[in-house]
Amino acid sequence: MKSTPLRIFLVYLLLCFIWGSTWLAIRASLESLTPFISGGSRFLLASIFILALMKFRGVSLQTDRESVRLYLLMGFLSFVIPFGLVYWAEQFVPSGLASVLFGVYPFFVAIFSFFRLPDEPIGKLKIVGMISGFLGIVVIFSDSFSADLTNFLLGMIAVALSGIIQAWIAVTLKKSGKHLNPLSMNFIPMLIAGVFGLMIGILVEDLSKLRFDDTAIISVTYLAFFGSVVTFTSFYWLMKRINVVLLSLVAFITPIVALILGWIFYNETLSEQHIIGSIMVLAGLLIANLGSVIKEKIEVQKSL
Repeated sequence: MKSTPLRIFLVYLLLCFIWGSTWLAIRASLESLTPFISGGSRFLLASIFILALMKFRGVSLQTDRESVRLYLLMGFLSFVIPFGLVYWAEQFVPSGLASVLFGVYPFFVAIFSFFRLPDEPIGKLKIVGMISGFLGIVVIFSDSFSADLTNFLLGMIAVALSGIIQAWIAVTLKKSGKHLNPLSMNFIPMLIAGVFGLMIGILVEDLSKLRFDDTAIISVTYLAFFGSVVTFTSFYWLMKRINVVLLSLVAFITPIVALILGWIFYNETLSEQHIIGSIMVLAGLLIANLGSVIKEKIEVQKSL
């Protein structure tokens, strides 16, 4: 696939929209399923979809030692542990506060990139953009902070730790996973996440109220194909083509998409503070990208 600027921009938008919509799909799935059964079913089904796509497109699984090492790291550090921490934490932490806490992700991507990716400078504009985006998320979800935080301390730590782990694995893949195919690199990790998720669900969750009804089937299928196969394949495709810090700012956009979709489908309130916070996030994203645009124009002028 040719990586023109327009194609990169459209894939980035698609990633933001679909990942933003997964919050609603997860919410729908949990009306019928327990958290780990829902998550495990999602990733197991996603791995089956990926295997079918690999067969259809003639993509082989890379089995060299470094690839297998990265598969195992991804399985546990991209899926099993981070998703497990978030699912567990959401028993104690409001989703709005969780979104703010996960906002540490882009900052730690920047920190890890500084030490491990010298060819990808952070730059002042990216720092300003990240701060603006994070403050925008704080404004959007500030109503979530009214609870007694002492009761949510472990949950808060779990969500923040999830973001830090995901940041580390993202930078690791940017540094060491350039040889991996964006499609095949998801098969083993999602298979691991599916199997472990279902095992944990069967062992520790109350399964007496499970209902495999239309809502469960549709939501899990959507999460598996669009929320996992399409998004993670797009994410790793973009990772090979744009700065990893810019890519991490997707974490600031998806809560805005979730807010808008919640307003449309669940009649949730869309207040003035939501709009102001969203503008701050979008402004931060624009500022963070400005440096890349200016640099590209300078390079074009030099080549003339």
